[in-house]
Amino acid sequence: MRKYLSVMTLLTLVNISSAHAAETMYVGGYGGSVEQFFKDKIIPPFEAKTGAKLVYVPGNSTDILAKLQAQKGRQELSVAMIDDGPMYQAVGQNLCTKVEDSAALKEVYPNARMIGDKSVGIGFIATGLAYNKEIFAKNGWKAPTSWMDLTDPKYKQKIVIPPITNGYGLLTLVMMAKLNGGGEQKMDPGFNVMIKKVAPNVLAWEPSPGKMAQMLQTGEAALVVWGNGRVQTVIDQGAPVEFVYPKEGAVTLLSAGCVVEGAPQAKLGQQFLQYILSPEVQSILATAQGWGPVNKNTKLSAEVMKKVVYGPEKVNALFAPNYDVINTKRAEWTNRWNREVEQ
Repeated sequence: MRKYLSVMTLLTLVNISSAHAAETMYVGGYGGSVEQFFKDKIIPPFEAKTGAKLVYVPGNSTDILAKLQAQKGRQELSVAMIDDGPMYQAVGQNLCTKVEDSAALKEVYPNARMIGDKSVGIGFIATGLAYNKEIFAKNGWKAPTSWMDLTDPKYKQKIVIPPITNGYGLLTLVMMAKLNGGGEQKMDPGFNVMIKKVAPNVLAWEPSPGKMAQMLQTGEAALVVWGNGRVQTVIDQGAPVEFVYPKEGAVTLLSAGCVVEGAPQAKLGQQFLQYILSPEVQSILATAQGWGPVNKNTKLSAEVMKKVVYGPEKVNALFAPNYDVINTKRAEWTNRWNREVEQ
């Protein structure tokens, strides 16, 4: 009897141990098509491999950053995937822990390894212009070629740009400054052009990726500022849309990931981040989401190569904003934008 009880006790302990092994980890990241893709294609194989349960928490980059700030010391998220600008803020506020060294990390392009290795790029995105070809043909307009096309009055109430709290709106402001005698250190020229020439053309400052895609598909938005990955998703759905690398250069918008400082499942978070950096997952993200691979060993088909930022030449050709300056001025610029640009 005693032997029987000890066996039962052992089985109970094994069951308890198994229950504890089935951890639940919360991952914060982009909404829209990215959220759906992670839920459908990226997360299930990782769950099958580890036995863990992953819950995806969607939000734009500033929402996820605000969540990390609010929960500092009692974090719910274990991994955050946000734009590089807010990620630099997160690292500066000690909200991210060091990325564990691994074979995958060693294969990452140098300009995707962020300062201090407390976060890492997980996808290169080119920020540029996209337009609805049917609307342009109907109006007899030539395809856009320049950032300064956003100032052309013929596009009055036909342009859609995300707000400054979204990476794309911020980068539009930076480019307007750079092309008009300013830059990150001198933003007045950018604000002047945005207020006087761009804002009158803007139908909506749209934060929602889903709404943005819909407006571009229907032609309600003839011209937008967006990332090539987001645009590729709309193209893949059959919409008459095309992405444009402006002649002055597209801007790097690096999707970045970090394991949260004080993460409830830190070890699992490190595993998930390394999984995202693997050539296999990088290839899937490039093919389905249009994210340029950060892992140098990623193999892509010739067709996909044409659609994404791929290889050293394309990676090095992107313009990289100075986030050391941007992040010290971000709150000031946001207040000014809300007062003067989005009225």
